[in-house]
Amino acid sequence: MSIGKIIRILEKAYGRTFFLPKGKGNSPYYVLVSCILSQRTKDEVTYPAANRLFEKADTPERMLKLKTSQIEKLIYPAGFYKTKAKTIKEVSRQLIDDYKGGVPDEMDELTRLKGVGRKTAGIVLTHAYKIPALPIDSHCHRIANRLGWIGTKTPEQTEMELMRIIPEKYWVELNELLVKHGQGICRPISPFCSKCPIGAYCKKVGVTSSR
Repeated sequence: MSIGKIIRILEKAYGRTFFLPKGKGNSPYYVLVSCILSQRTKDEVTYPAANRLFEKADTPERMLKLKTSQIEKLIYPAGFYKTKAKTIKEVSRQLIDDYKGGVPDEMDELTRLKGVGRKTAGIVLTHAYKIPALPIDSHCHRIANRLGWIGTKTPEQTEMELMRIIPEKYWVELNELLVKHGQGICRPISPFCSKCPIGAYCKKVGVTSSR
């Protein structure tokens, strides 16, 4: 079965509820801050937190006028909210000092920002700037290898290989589909293979036990 057909099965299983910034549309700064907030935090917490914060400060300049304690209060109960509040202030200062308050539109520049890895940078590129990118996290890396699509050692290698074999039209949604699949079914240890909608097409590479 082609990768495209497997992606469509996952779409049917999980829906097309992909990362779509709310409140400030596709503002690059909103997308960037939302991604920082989303780390280890569910969407139903991330989006309201981002919107509360942006009602008070929707630019790096305005963000720096807030006290760290104010940001903490606005983004709570996002996971690690105290650390994220400090990161948001530091990133905002970097944007002002190095990019005149704007958000860069290049991978290398984005990953220079505090707390921004290739996954966050990829989401900013795709959603804020409509520049093709393939955000990869641990779920995507694990599942793509488990399926037998690729055989890579690191998320960075996975990103490069998947960009080579997966049509660009699937790049934006692939990350969230595999994240949802990894959180619910394709767990790191003892995945729920008996419930998997794509189990018949999975090579189960590295799976030693399942449920």
